[in-house]
Parts: sequence; structure tokens; C-alpha cells
Amino acid sequence: MRLLRVLFVTLLPAVAGAQGIIIPRCGRVGEPIMDCPRPIQLGQQIVRTRSDVRVELRDRVLRYEVEERFLNRGGTIGEADYVFPLPKNAAFRDLKLSIDGQLVAGETMNASEARRIYEDIVRRQRDPALVEWMGHGLLRTRIFPIQPGEERRVVVRFESVAEREGDAVRVDYFRGSDPRNGGGVRPMPAVRQEDDTRDSWRDGGRTSFSLTYRAGGELGEAYSPTHELDIERDGVTRRVATRGGGSDITVLVALRQALTASVAMLPYAERGEQGFALITVTPPSDLARNRAPRDVTFVLDVSGSMSGRKLEQAKAAGRRLLQTLSDRDRFRLIDFSTDVHTFRDDFVYATQSNISAALRYLENLDASGSTNISGALDAALRGSRGRDESREDGARLPLVLFMTDGAPTVGDRDPATIAARAARLRGDARVFTFGVGADVNVALMEQLALEGRGTAHFVRPDENVERSVELVATRLRQPLLTDVRVSVDGDDVRLSRMYPSSQVDVFAGQDLVLLARYEGSGRARVVVTGRAAGSGDRTTRWARDVNFPREERDNAFVPRLWATQRIGWLSAEKRRNGGSSEIDDEIRRLGERFGIPTEFTSYLVQEPGMVANRDRLLRRDNMQLNDVVVTGTGGGRGTAAPSAAPAPATVFEQARKASAQREARSMAAADAAASEQNGGEVRRAGSRMFARDGDRWVDSRMKPELRVYKVKAYSRSYFALLEQIPELREAFTVGDHMLVAGKSVAVEVVDDAPELGESEIRTLVTGW
Repeated sequence: MRLLRVLFVTLLPAVAGAQGIIIPRCGRVGEPIMDCPRPIQLGQQIVRTRSDVRVELRDRVLRYEVEERFLNRGGTIGEADYVFPLPKNAAFRDLKLSIDGQLVAGETMNASEARRIYEDIVRRQRDPALVEWMGHGLLRTRIFPIQPGEERRVVVRFESVAEREGDAVRVDYFRGSDPRNGGGVRPMPAVRQEDDTRDSWRDGGRTSFSLTYRAGGELGEAYSPTHELDIERDGVTRRVATRGGGSDITVLVALRQALTASVAMLPYAERGEQGFALITVTPPSDLARNRAPRDVTFVLDVSGSMSGRKLEQAKAAGRRLLQTLSDRDRFRLIDFSTDVHTFRDDFVYATQSNISAALRYLENLDASGSTNISGALDAALRGSRGRDESREDGARLPLVLFMTDGAPTVGDRDPATIAARAARLRGDARVFTFGVGADVNVALMEQLALEGRGTAHFVRPDENVERSVELVATRLRQPLLTDVRVSVDGDDVRLSRMYPSSQVDVFAGQDLVLLARYEGSGRARVVVTGRAAGSGDRTTRWARDVNFPREERDNAFVPRLWATQRIGWLSAEKRRNGGSSEIDDEIRRLGERFGIPTEFTSYLVQEPGMVANRDRLLRRDNMQLNDVVVTGTGGGRGTAAPSAAPAPATVFEQARKASAQREARSMAAADAAASEQNGGEVRRAGSRMFARDGDRWVDSRMKPELRVYKVKAYSRSYFALLEQIPELREAFTVGDHMLVAGKSVAVEVVDDAPELGESEIRTLVTGW
């Protein structure tokens, strides 16, 4: 008969839930864990093959079910301890553990005894994944036996009260990762087949997270600041699944407020500094009934360089765009090379006959001639005033999608003159540009889009142009609110450096997401104003009271997400105006502080072995971590810009990355924007980024002038610092050996070091 021994340890955690880990036991089968004489090497025999998290939101209560599978890959019988952190404010009336179909009830223990056991487990097991949950609740279950080749299933069920975040319900889950490789800080794919012994524990096998709830009543749509979401709608039921990497999962479900919008704000603030705010505005569902008609113009480069695959993809993009039109929309097709041609002389309504004719027009296009960008823009923008006096709908939203693979070669060839003329002609038109390949004039494409309140997309020749256009066209299908502004009404709180920085538009199925810095603290009224789509000049106004805290250390991803967008906007400004030392310095500072790859913060894009030289670099007088540049822009130590002009391909890639950064509305998107430059081994913990330096991990904020305090892993000093500097709990999950930077001090975790005295700990805490 199988022996099942269960211990539940209950303390109050700071996260709503976390992926468990399974620890192979040392010594003889049945030997108590406290008697283990040496640290256990984890993951050599027992590996996780799958983890599925299902959450149901009902009556403001979150019902979690975490199902995980573990496999014994060894040749002998295995015994393991399954450790799981318990949820905040959990309801334990029905908390049970299921092993192979048998439900086993647990027992509770007082907090002080649980803490003693926890610290002893951590010290003896040397498990860095558990450090994040220091002082939090734990569930520990002994599982025996696990036969060779056998897969065991563990199901944990618990409930917790959903917290409110402004006008939204907040759902959190910490998905976790390999305790040997830094706990839950490495991004994991949403779905991954477990197929390699070395990778199976690190990536957690196949993983999934889903949230189910009934929309309608008080609950509206879901949004995530950490992940991309796939949302299935079946009547009033919503099933939300996360997509992309990242271990910390946050999902906000809007609370409906009659006919007004829902406003939620996620703050992050350190003492004595400006705060960071992520503001999410979810429009009310009834706003979708006022669908605005559109005037859509598709401008296509058919010069000789577009021949072949590029032209075929561009035609396919045009076909997809036409499929997004409704019978209330009007459209134009403009093709250009040396000369400019149009399908019909003016806008036509998207009737079936007109669309069929436009499809035939697209099919007959050939590529030849030069690139007359100025003439094409003149034709596209002259008639884009967005009004149709002959129809009752009156106001229309004009959209221009402009695609080219080259720089101007005929007509007006000066990019500054072209951009200035386009600005005068644009009127109310929103301009979205698609630059294909490194031969495009990057600065012109960016400027047209940014001044036209659209987006710039840079597509490599081997990538799918059709897909890029389809994504934009689908997003722009149904305008709800135009010319939207967000401000704070009151004297105690002020917003600054908000992104997006100009008026924006809100389309059906989207939330308005803004990132900003704020000064002051306390309750303030967030005001949202805009024009309801299809209503002419009628103004819509929503207002919500929001608390801006003086100090808030949760939501550590918000500062990095803000910095990602700011770097993207600064990079575009640099290309438009030629740059300055001030812009270069700010890009460098932001990259260093938040671990974001830029043209000046390059150790995150190092050549193999580059980071291993950091000890030598740190010993140099006045040397900054990011002074050695190994990007495609050339070299240079401590220089703001390379001496020679960068190659077009380099400029193209920089613009491509900056465009993705400006559009990053979630940490998954921000990580994706940086992933192509992360050539070395990099890990993120909250807003911090760490790079491998030999056998340790170094904080990107580390500076040579910081005084370093060495702390022995899992010592008394180690736990004292975790208590007094909560931020270290997240950072210490990165690895056993690491260097973490504060404001004027740094902590290095090592295998052996003397205990810190009380005065040293006070000095370290003060300088943090």
C-alpha cells in the first residue's frame, strides 16, 4: 500500500498562488527530511512534465485548481516532497490534495512553528526557488513511492477572495520555474512539449493558465499587463488563456460602471522618487453600438524593387484589408512607382461589386519604375478629411495604410520636405506605415506614422508583409472613441512623460493602456475625455477617483514597461532630429537601470564570453558596466554615438526594435521586443535584469562605486535582509550566486561569508 504523509504549513503569502516544486529526497526511503546530512542536488531524477492552472472567478471568489505531473526518470524507486505556497486570504474549508485520484485532507500549524520549519528546509535543502516565498504559507507533501518511469499527478485546490484594483478585479498567479535555475524568473512558453532531460525542469514541461468567468452584470472584459491573452467567448462565458513567456501573471477583469468606463491603475513607487503608473481604461460595452464609418486608403509601392514575392504579399495584404470593410466604410486603392495611379477617382463605398472590382485591380498590378513617395502621399492625404456631407453618418475616421520598400527616387526626394508637406495635408487622417527591407527611409516612415497618430512597422524581406497589414487592419476595424486624452484633476498628483504621448483612438475589443510617471500622492481623479465614434463633435467624459501611493513595491514590472516605451520614443526622436548627447545619455541610463537592450547598453547583447570579463571591467577606474559596445553600430568606449554613420541595415533593425518598444503594452510584448538582442544568458526579476558572469548573476544596475556587502546564502544575515528589504525576495530567486544593486550599496550572495553585524545590516538597509 502506498504511504502518503501530508503536512500543510499556513502563513500569509503576498501572491495569490504559485507553481509548486517537487524535491527528490536524500538518504533512505522514509528518512525524515530534517535528518538529511547534505544539500540535495535537485532535478536529477524527478522532473515536472506538465502544469495546468485553472481559475474560476465567481461572486468575487477565485477558485484555483493547479494540476501538475511529475515523472521519475531514474532507475530506482523515488521519494519526493511536493512544496506549494498557499494563497493570500485563502479559504481552507475544502483544501485537499489529490494524489493518483485519492483526496487527502491536510492539517494546519501555527505561524511561528511553520516559519521555523520553513527556514530549516531552506537552509538544508538549499532551494533558491523557495526564497521568494520567505515568510509565506507553504504546503508540503511527501510522495512515496514513485516507481521508475512512473508519472505522478498532484492536484491542489484552494479558494481566495478576489482583490479589487480600481474599477477591475485582479487575478494573480506566480507560475514559477526551475529552482536550480533561479525560480520563477525565466520566461516559459505557454505550451512546450517536455522532450529533453536538461530542459524539462527548467521549462516546467507543458504549462498553461486559464481564467473562466461569466461576463455581463458587473464583470466586463479582461486585460493583462503581463501577458498577451487569447479570449474565447461563448455567450456570456469568457475563457481567458495567457500567451507568451513570463512567470508573474496578472489579469484584470473590468467592473462595469453603468454606462461609464472602467479605470484601473497599477502603481509602483519608491520612497523619495516619482512613481510609475499603468492606467487601463476599458470602454463600456454599449459604446460598441455606435460604430463609426471609416475612409480607408491603401497605398501600395509597385516600383521595380517590389517585384516577385514582395508584390504578391502586398496584394494579399490588400485583399485582407478589403475583407475588413463594412458597407458603411469607403475605400481607395493607390499604387505608385514613377507615376501615381488610383482605383477609381475618389472614395467608393465598400459594396460587394466595388470590392470585387478592387480585387481585380490588385491582381493586375505589376512592379516596375522608380519610387515617387511624395506624389503618392499627396494623392493619399489630399482627400482624407473624414467627412461625407451627403450621408447622415457625417463624421468619418480617415485611415491611411502606406507600404513601400524604398526611399524616394523621383518627385520630391527630401524626407524633411515630404514629411512637412504630409503634415499640412493630413487633416484628421491616421497614418500607418509599413517599411519593407533596409532600403526604406526609416526616419521618414517613423515620422509619418508618429505625426499621423498611427504606428510604424518595419518588415524584413523574408517576413510576411501580409500578416503585418492584416493585424493592423483587424485592430482598426471598429472605432469607438477618438481623440482620447487622460489627465489627473487635482493639485496633489501630477502626471508626466505619458505614453502614448499624444491623443489616441480606442477601437472595439481594445483597452486604452497608458504608462506615466507621477508626482505627489493620495487620491486624485483620473479624467478620460474623447469623441464618441460616429457622433461628430460630441464629447464623452469619464472620471474615476484613484489612489496614487507614496510608496508601493508591488507591480515591479510597471517601471520596466514604462522605460521600454520611453526608449522607443526617444530612439524615434533621435532619428528624426539627428540626436543629441542628452537623448543618448537618457537612453543609456534607462537601459542600464532597467536592463533593456539599446544601442548603448550592450552587455545584454554580448558576444559569447563577453560578460565573463565584467570583473576586469569593474576594476577599471570610472568604468561603467555598459561602456563596451558590441552591437552592429560599431564600437567605442563611453561614446554617445559611433564615429561613422551606421549601415542602413543597422538603422532598419534599430527602428524595428523601437517600433516594437513603443507598442509594448504588456511585459510579454516588452520582453519580445528585446529578445532578438538578448544574445547572452539573461534573467529578469520584476524590473531588474541580470546577466550571467561566470557562476554568478550580475544586476544590470550595478555600478563600480557601490559598496558591496557579501552575505552567505541562507544564513541568519540572509534571512534578516529578506525581512527588512522585501525587494530582495524577488531578486534572490535568480540564482544561488548573485550581485544585486541598491542606491548606494550592493548585496552579493556567496557560498561562505561571516555574518553581518547589526550595524552593518542597518547601514545596508539605509543605503538600499
